[in-house]
Amino acid sequence: MPEADLEELPGVGPATADKLHDSGFDSYQSLAVAAPSELSNSADVGESTAADIVSAARDAADIGGFETGSTVLERRNEIGKLSWHNDEVDDLLGGGIETQSITEVYGEFGAGKSQVTHQMAVNVQLPKEVGGLHGCAIFVDSEDTFRPERIDDMVRGLPDDAINATLEDREIEGTADDEAAMDALIEDVLEKIHVAKAFNSNHQMLLAEKAKELASEHEDSEYPVRLLCIDSLTAHFRAEYVGRGELANRQQKLNKHLHDIDKVGNLYNCAVIVTNQVASNPDSFFGDPTQPIGGNILGHKSTFRIYLRKSKGDKRIVRLVDAPNLADGEAVMRVQDGGLKPE
Repeated sequence: MPEADLEELPGVGPATADKLHDSGFDSYQSLAVAAPSELSNSADVGESTAADIVSAARDAADIGGFETGSTVLERRNEIGKLSWHNDEVDDLLGGGIETQSITEVYGEFGAGKSQVTHQMAVNVQLPKEVGGLHGCAIFVDSEDTFRPERIDDMVRGLPDDAINATLEDREIEGTADDEAAMDALIEDVLEKIHVAKAFNSNHQMLLAEKAKELASEHEDSEYPVRLLCIDSLTAHFRAEYVGRGELANRQQKLNKHLHDIDKVGNLYNCAVIVTNQVASNPDSFFGDPTQPIGGNILGHKSTFRIYLRKSKGDKRIVRLVDAPNLADGEAVMRVQDGGLKPE
């Protein structure tokens, strides 16, 4: 999205334009998808003026109207697919994790949720011809799970063709067998993962807004933001809002948080991966009693829902629970020293 002259919109003067820029509204498209109440609070303008600004931005950005299915199909060709480097899982997901969508990964402790976020933070940086998106990653860490050492393991565990293609793309001399080249590649990969630790739910929501600003800053760079990971989405909300009396407040805040991160994915064509905790249903006599938390709000907002289940040893079952255009199914992966590997 190119920088827009916001002062051309009705009701926007120099002072209001500065406030909008400071609040992260630096394009017609970002204004077009905003709510008038949000704009009113950010730019200190009246509700009616904010509504006029949003309406004018929608006209300028040419969004908000009806379009044909063929036009939607043409636009969907811009959506990227982030490969797991596991043919079975990629086939299950229709080619990999989609950009402009929220992919929820849930499972019990030790199922491999954080392993998925680490692996995708590496894979997203690979050239497109080897399954990556040639972009950088943002990692919001709410459970103290991010480990640079694990990134090191996963980069070394990539297929040789992916490593060599990435070295060539980044103009690093050497091959996958060259230790000095690998050290330089790992350092470069870590430089392109922006990590922030969330200390509570409010801080986590603030970091989602900061992620939008960071994506905007990197939009025209060689490595734009192509992945936003939140591990875990629900940990702080679950700890801070206890009991039925707090349920409505929790779900309301969680809903806003989900819309904020979804906006990052849609505006900047990046994939959004959130991990989710689970609860066991003691009343379940048949089937798996493990259920994701977050309720219907999270269930409805997640475009893809993936359930990770432990199996023997390092084997994990990847089950696609919900997707708008894919059939439910299962695939197998292994969590090993070199990352997520095929069966």
